[in-house]
Amino acid sequence: MKLNEICEVYSGYALKEFNEVEDGLPVIKIGNICIDGTLNLEACQYTNENVDKKYYSNRGDVYIALSGATTGKVGIMDINDTYIINQRVGIVRRKTDDIPQEYIKYFLLRQNDRIYKEAAGCAQPNISPKQIAEYIVPDISKDKMHERCTILNKIKNIIDSRNAEISALDNLIKARFVEMFGDCGNMVSMNDLCLIITDGTHQPPKFQETGIPFILVSNLSNNSVTYNTEKYISDETYNELYKRTPIEQGDLLLSTVGSYGHPAVVTENIKFLFQRHIAYLKPRRELVNSFYLHGALLAPDGQRQIEEKVKGIAQKTLNLSDIRKIMIPLPKLEEQNAFADFVKQVDKSKVAVQKALDETKLLFDSLMQKYFG
Repeated sequence: MKLNEICEVYSGYALKEFNEVEDGLPVIKIGNICIDGTLNLEACQYTNENVDKKYYSNRGDVYIALSGATTGKVGIMDINDTYIINQRVGIVRRKTDDIPQEYIKYFLLRQNDRIYKEAAGCAQPNISPKQIAEYIVPDISKDKMHERCTILNKIKNIIDSRNAEISALDNLIKARFVEMFGDCGNMVSMNDLCLIITDGTHQPPKFQETGIPFILVSNLSNNSVTYNTEKYISDETYNELYKRTPIEQGDLLLSTVGSYGHPAVVTENIKFLFQRHIAYLKPRRELVNSFYLHGALLAPDGQRQIEEKVKGIAQKTLNLSDIRKIMIPLPKLEEQNAFADFVKQVDKSKVAVQKALDETKLLFDSLMQKYFG
């Protein structure tokens, strides 16, 4: 059955006025839609505009990013509070409560790559609600829908638990960094610590089903590089694009758009390339240890500077010129190496958790494919 047989599908309201303070009703924009299918409702702007109530949030709604780098991201509204939905967000609203809201969410999550591909081809990716409304949803019994959602929810809970373990280990590293270097007064700019600060290719390359991985911002979400992707490029394309970003072990990547501020050290000798929403940092090895620099960017002061330098409202972006201005404490290299040794010990635990996480994600993805094609 078509999605529009069971849901209303339309875009949000073209708001003109926004308030930075808590005045009026909060607004859901594409930046509030998270990659894991949830909504970040803590970082909202507000509006006093008079808006038709069909653009008010309903519990059970599924929202989808219709444009920009995050096109295709899906979030579900699972609280009763009232929000206004902005125009670049697609509203997918059930026509009947018999359809599980999570069934719609999981269906649209499965369509993420399709949506992004259909939206690409312009300077700014963009897809219309009418296109999404025509998507074919598996027509199964309501009991079967609930059963599939129950299974997927259980696996998703395990994934969330594994991610929480990784987050706890990351917090341990952050605490150690502050303990060791919180009083360091020798501050040096990223521009002076790196030989290269640039970003990935600005022209979407020709993709193929196999080959060299082409990674996205989502591959840095745990502050490490993962290579699970559905986008691959040929050796010829790799050799052409690699000249601009000659990445090697010990270099760093940093997400700059959407889910920004996630650094990752390249630890494996694997050929890959990446999109322009990822910054490429090549450290001066004689000055700074790669794992120390990773820790400095993740430390509270590093993240504070990133937050202060991010620009944009609908789609927040960390510009290369601002990355160059980030100031990093620079202790003696021996102290940096001692911190890096501590990180490597913690990373041994992270590797075990990450392996379990990857296996669980593989199961989740295989079931999503089985259920939704």
